Amino acid sequence: MSGERGRGVVLHALAALILVVGVGWWWRAAPRDTVEDPLMGWRHSAEQLLPDVGDQELANTLALEGDAGHEEVVDVEQGDFLISVVCAGDDGSRVRVSLGTGDSGRGLRCSGSRTPEIFSVGLFDELHLRVAVESPGPVVFRYALQRSNG
Repeated sequence: MSGERGRGVVLHALAALILVVGVGWWWRAAPRDTVEDPLMGWRHSAEQLLPDVGDQELANTLALEGDAGHEEVVDVEQGDFLISVVCAGDDGSRVRVSLGTGDSGRGLRCSGSRTPEIFSVGLFDELHLRVAVESPGPVVFRYALQRSNG
């Protein structure tokens, strides 16, 4: 009788162990609620609004802190170019984009309905693109440069 009782205890202990391991595996394998990084969503949005195209000279996507400025200086060959810009961020966020020292710039909304702004410019050897974030909180700014066909 003692042998049967021992085997019963072992079987019950193994069943309990299998149950505990199964519950632990189920708990670890359950999908977690993911907290999406807003910068990643804004980057994706900016890249969809201004995608890479085959004939562009260059493009860049920048994450910029709130109430800050940034200057991009890029070497280019002389010629006429189209510069497309777009930004994405929290409701009410804005940036000001300028292409030179005497240029006061143009304001862009970073939320809501927006389309890329396009500037025509003649460049000699460098692109000077200044971006000033006019709101708190980070924004994602994207620009693309391509040669003008006209």
